[in-house]
Amino acid sequence: MEKATRRGNYDSGSDYVLEYGELRFSFNEEDFSQRVEQAAVKLDFVDQGLAGDELQDLLELAVNGEISEPTSSLGEHINEHWTELVGPASKSLVHWIRRLVFRGAWLDQRVKEGELAGQARPCARGRRHRPGAERGGVPRLQRG
Repeated sequence: MEKATRRGNYDSGSDYVLEYGELRFSFNEEDFSQRVEQAAVKLDFVDQGLAGDELQDLLELAVNGEISEPTSSLGEHINEHWTELVGPASKSLVHWIRRLVFRGAWLDQRVKEGELAGQARPCARGRRHRPGAERGGVPRLQRG
């Protein structure tokens, strides 16, 4: 019988912590900010290259699940359209941002541990992606 391998936790700093089950991923400010922005871009919610105040509002949304006092027009937009964005837990903007941040860090850790090859491969419509597994559920995010 093959022994189960204990997987390591992703760690780039201690500014933000994302926990899911037994996994605990820690991020520095820059890494987490880039991952949150990329998740929002991938969801086609924003364009790449957010201004500092927009990114801060997006970070507050990802961490707290809401923006208490928006500092940008993006934050104001999110609050004005909150009922459309929040939806059921499994379909909310916050859920998907957190899930994509978690997924990216999870895949990066698998590559680092040699479980996945870091090579992209062709897929449908000419896009490229990295192979890997996703987990269901909603990761819990907190400020480190």
